[in-house]
Amino acid sequence: MSQRRYIPAPLRALALAVLLSPALLFAQERVLRAADIHPEGYPTVEAVKFMGERLAEYSDGRIVIKSYPGRQLGEERDTLEQTVFGAIDLNRVFLPILNNVVKETMVLTLPFMFSSREHADQVLRGPIGREILDAMEPYGLVGLAYYDSGIRSMYTAENPIRHPDDLAGVRMRIPNSDVSVAMIEALGGNATPMEFGQIYEALRNGTIDGAENNIAAYSTTQHFKVAPIYSLTEHAMPPEVLVMSKLSWDRLSPADQALVRRAAEESMDHMRILWLERERLATQRVVDGGATIIGDIDKAPFMQAVQPVFELYRDDPVLWSLITRIREAGQ
Repeated sequence: MSQRRYIPAPLRALALAVLLSPALLFAQERVLRAADIHPEGYPTVEAVKFMGERLAEYSDGRIVIKSYPGRQLGEERDTLEQTVFGAIDLNRVFLPILNNVVKETMVLTLPFMFSSREHADQVLRGPIGREILDAMEPYGLVGLAYYDSGIRSMYTAENPIRHPDDLAGVRMRIPNSDVSVAMIEALGGNATPMEFGQIYEALRNGTIDGAENNIAAYSTTQHFKVAPIYSLTEHAMPPEVLVMSKLSWDRLSPADQALVRRAAEESMDHMRILWLERERLATQRVVDGGATIIGDIDKAPFMQAVQPVFELYRDDPVLWSLITRIREAGQ
C-alpha cells in the first residue's frame, strides 16, 4: 500500500506562494482582445496589429493581441462599455464618443482647435495629450495612444461652402455631439444629428443638404456620388484614441504595462503612414469619380463665427486651461 509523503506545513505554504506569485502569473501567455468597428485593412486596425507584433517581440511572446475588427464585438458605444467592465481589453474609439464621459476629451473636438496637423501632433504627443489620456483612468479606461482621423471638411449636394453665409439654411448632418451641434448653429446652418449609416440615403433623397467628414470617409462611403462638392473648410481634427480596460491594465505587472505603452506609442507612426496613403488614394478616387474639391477658402470668417462655441467652456477652469494651453502651443 502506497504511503503519502508528508510535506511540512511551512513548505506547503512556500510552494503555494510560489505558484501564486505575480512573477509566475505574469509569465503566462496573455491574450488581449482588441475591438474596432473599422474593417480589416483600415489604418487603425493595422496599427493595433503592428502594436501586437511589437508587444509579442518585447514580451518574448507572453503578451499577444487578438484583433476583432469590423464591428465583430459591437458598435463603439457598446464596446466601450465592455472595455470598462473588462470584457474587452483594448479598444480603438473615435474621441468624440468619450466627450460625455471624460470632459477633457471635448477640447480636442472643438472647431479650429488646431492651426495645423503639426500643431495637433505637438499637442497630442506632448504633456497636454498625456494629461487628457490620464483623465480617462477614473472612468475605467487607460489612454494609450492617439491615432489620426484626418481633417474634417464639409461636403454638399449642390452649393459649395466658401463662407459661413453659404451655410444659411443648409441642413448639415453632424454626429450626435454637443460640440458639433453648437458649431453648425454658430455658422448659421441647421444642425441635423444622424447616424453615420443613414447619411447616403438622406443626401440622395434630399433630407439633408450636406455633411462633414474627412476625405477618406467621404470616399469609402461613396458620399461623393450624391454630394459631389467637397469644400476644404478643415474645421476640425478630432483624433481616434486607443484605450485599454483599467481592469485588464491592473492585471499586468508594471514592467509589462511599460511594454504595452511602448508598443502602443510606436504604433502611432505606423498608423500615420498608412493614413496619409489612404488620404492620397481617397482624394484621387473622388476626383476621378466626378467630385469637385474646393480649396480656395478663407478660414478666418469661419474661425470668427465659432468663437461663441469656445465661450461655452470659459467657466470651466479645467477645460478653459486646456483650451488656452493648446492655443498657446500653436503660436
